[in-house]
Amino acid sequence: MIVITVNGTEQKLQVDPSTPLLWVLREQLALTGTKFGCGMAQCGACTVHVNGTAIRSCVTPVSAVSGQKITTIEGLAPSNNELHPLQQAWIEEQVPQCGYCQSGQLMSAAALLAKNPSPSDADIDDAMAGNICRCGMYSRIRKAIKSAAGVQQFDPALVDFVQEVTNG
Repeated sequence: MIVITVNGTEQKLQVDPSTPLLWVLREQLALTGTKFGCGMAQCGACTVHVNGTAIRSCVTPVSAVSGQKITTIEGLAPSNNELHPLQQAWIEEQVPQCGYCQSGQLMSAAALLAKNPSPSDADIDDAMAGNICRCGMYSRIRKAIKSAAGVQQFDPALVDFVQEVTNG
């Protein structure tokens, strides 16, 4: 039995301990926002947070996160009726094209802003380097992250919320 907390809900799972977290999320828990891209931790489409740290779920065995707090794209927003500031910025800056990489991009960006609420372009590039966008929307992604960071700088409650979500 493996016990994990996903988006605030404790999950008790009977799965092979070597099963990648990605497949547990998608197949056992029906959380399909996290995507399979490469299966080698190279593209970032499978990025989720474990205790606030962005990780690649395609190569992380579920046994490695037993007892941990996992946040997926489905758990990023404060509620079903609200968007996370990054999600709002993504819309405003028209970031998505095909959309396949977006959940991983958003999760990496959220981890960045939780640790660095005022990132420079270099900080953003470093934090997002492991996320590939086949559509080449990197400049829009950077602009959206900066836009969301601006919101956070002026709303301390939002900064606290992002830190709580990503740090568990």
